[in-house]
Amino acid sequence: MNATQNTNTALGRIGEEAAVKFLREKGYQILVQNYRYRKDEIDIIAKHGKLLVFVEVKARKNNYYGYPEEFVNKAKASNIIRAAQNYIITKNWVSGIRFDIIAITGEELVHFEDAFY
Repeated sequence: MNATQNTNTALGRIGEEAAVKFLREKGYQILVQNYRYRKDEIDIIAKHGKLLVFVEVKARKNNYYGYPEEFVNKAKASNIIRAAQNYIITKNWVSGIRFDIIAITGEELVHFEDAFY
């Protein structure tokens, strides 16, 4: 792993910690972090009321190359959905679901509810 990868990994971890803190403060119950299904990963799985919420966290130092949420393309969303389907089946979840993005740029955190499906 090179220095850039180390920096990005550290930034990602810090971003996920900030997202977890934010969600808990908003009344979300964190069920799983870094859920893996095959090669797919979901950063955070949380419960909010009767909803199961799958959250992708994107953190960037700045917006120089675009906003963090723009990096959740159709392929990435499909991967998250595939992993979510596995989680739903294994947990026998029968209530509502939602896919969110938490975008973090520097000190700014933006929560996009129902970001994709």
